[in-house]
Amino acid sequence: MRLENEVVLITGGTSGVGSAIVDRFVEEGAKVAVFGRSIERLKTIEEKHGNKVVGIAGDVRSLDDLKRAAETCVEKFGKIDTLIPNAGIWDFGRSLVDIPEEKLGEAFDEMFHVNVKGYLISMKVCLPYLVKSRGNVIVTISNAGFYPNGGGPLYTATKHAIVGLVREMAFELAPYVRVNGVAIGGVSTNLRGPAALELDQLTISDLNLDEGFKQAPVGELLSSYDYTGAYVFFAERKDNRPATGALLNYDGGLGIRGLASFTGSADLLEKLNLTEEDLMKVNI
Repeated sequence: MRLENEVVLITGGTSGVGSAIVDRFVEEGAKVAVFGRSIERLKTIEEKHGNKVVGIAGDVRSLDDLKRAAETCVEKFGKIDTLIPNAGIWDFGRSLVDIPEEKLGEAFDEMFHVNVKGYLISMKVCLPYLVKSRGNVIVTISNAGFYPNGGGPLYTATKHAIVGLVREMAFELAPYVRVNGVAIGGVSTNLRGPAALELDQLTISDLNLDEGFKQAPVGELLSSYDYTGAYVFFAERKDNRPATGALLNYDGGLGIRGLASFTGSADLLEKLNLTEEDLMKVNI
C-alpha cells in the first residue's frame, strides 16, 4: 500500500470525486479526515471505512469550522501529511449575459468564497501541521483552470485563481511543504451550483454529459474513481519529492481536442435585444 501510515484531510469529501478519493486513499493504507456539509453522508463514510476515517461537518467558508477539522484530524490520527482542498460549486456554464445584474455580485461572492477562499482557509489552518510533517497539498482544479467553456466566467475565474494559488503557495511553503494541483475533466456527480443563481438544487448528474464526452480524446465520460490516481501520485512520498508547483492536466484530453465549431456568441445579439443594424461599422 503506497500511503500506509499517511494521514489525509480532504474537504468536500462526501460525494463525487472527493468521496472517490477517500475510498482510494483508504485502499492505499491512509487514514482520512473527511470534511463536508452533510452529516448523513459523513456517517455513511464512517460506517463504510470504520476507524480509518473520521468525519467533520462544516462549511468551507468558515475558518472556525476548518480549524476544528484540522484539530480533529490531529487528535484522531496524530498528524496531517496531505491536505486536499476539493470542495467546490459549479456555475453550470452560466454566461455573463445570462446572469441578472442584480445577482452578479452575490453570485461572485458565493463562487469565490467556496472555490477559492475555502482553499486558502484550509491551507492556513493546516499549515503548522503540514510543515511539521514535511507534508503536501493537492488542490482540485479543473480543465476550466486552463481552457474556456468548462463553465461560465465565474467558475472559470475561480479555477484560474486556484492555478495561481498553487504556484504562489508552492513558492511560499518551500522547502517544507509541496503544493500541486490536479485539473480534472468532466464527471457525472452531484456537484451543485450557487444558491445566488438558484442552481443549488441542480447537480451535474442531472445533465446528460455522456454523449458530449464521446467527442473527447478518451472517448467517454470518466468516473470519479478514474481521477483518484493523480492524487495518490502526488501524495506518495517515495517518487514525488521533485513535484511541487506542478499542475497536472488530467482531464481526458479536453485541452487537445483541436479546432471545433465556434458557437460562443451565436445568440448574444438576440439576448441583448440587438440586431446587426445596431452594430457600429468598423473601417479597416
